[in-house]
Amino acid sequence: MTFPMVFSKEVAAARKAGTAIVALESTIITHGMPFPQNVETARIVEQDVRDAGATPATIAVMNGALHIGLEADVLDSLGQAQHVAKLSRADMASCIAMGGTGATTVAATMIAAQLAGISVFATGGIGGVHRGAETTFDISADLHELAQTAVTVVAAGAKAILDLEKTFEVLETLGVPVIAYGQDSLPAFWSATSDMPAPLRMDTAAQIASAQITRTAMGLAGGQLICNPIPKDAEIAADILAPVIAQALAEAEAQKISAKAVTPFLLDRIFTLTEGRSLTANIALVRNNAALAAKIAAEMVKPQG
Repeated sequence: MTFPMVFSKEVAAARKAGTAIVALESTIITHGMPFPQNVETARIVEQDVRDAGATPATIAVMNGALHIGLEADVLDSLGQAQHVAKLSRADMASCIAMGGTGATTVAATMIAAQLAGISVFATGGIGGVHRGAETTFDISADLHELAQTAVTVVAAGAKAILDLEKTFEVLETLGVPVIAYGQDSLPAFWSATSDMPAPLRMDTAAQIASAQITRTAMGLAGGQLICNPIPKDAEIAADILAPVIAQALAEAEAQKISAKAVTPFLLDRIFTLTEGRSLTANIALVRNNAALAAKIAAEMVKPQG
């Protein structure tokens, strides 16, 4: 049995030519911001990938088909769609089987990328261990996906609303390489640095590509997380964010918001409390990650000697 997988013309051409491709998630379109800003931002990020030497492949499930790359009209349609499912490993196949429409999270995008033969994926921040997880057990599927799916994920670290120390501890336990790009500390999403030392540091796209290729050659499962710091001129200092995040978390707890609804609620509240600065920073870091991912993808497809 097979399932429907649709490649955009641009991605199909890149696959045929053997040139670099970068996967992009679609939850930023459906759950990150309103129309038309969501579609405008998606197109800007896709162009950033092109400008850095690769082909963008925004991934989503549309009417039961897994799309690897979205044509302009399909992207517009997704940007305006209502009640779009937020897909991860647990429900991705069900959405396809039932003819549904869903946006892919980090985990689902990694799965789709591997199915499509794409080795590099750019996102904003990964999910991880939520604060209070010792009682709620709320831990993102993204972490286990990184441990089993051979895709290099470029992010600005884990989302700052999470328990970052526990998130990186779980990644260490799962054997996921966590690599800071160009610095010795881990970035903290909206903040370029943190007091957490980076387990690994790499300074070039070629080094990062070589590390993933070597993992595959050694038969090691899983991908690697590249923590790319937000540009300094776009960051929000951690001491400014801390009370804002605390307030948003308290409101989520008071309203008994849980599971998949937590992250969208927190990001929306932080957007309001920072008077839009968090969204501006988020767009900047996604664009920065897309450009680095394209460079890594270009190195991945170079002949290995």
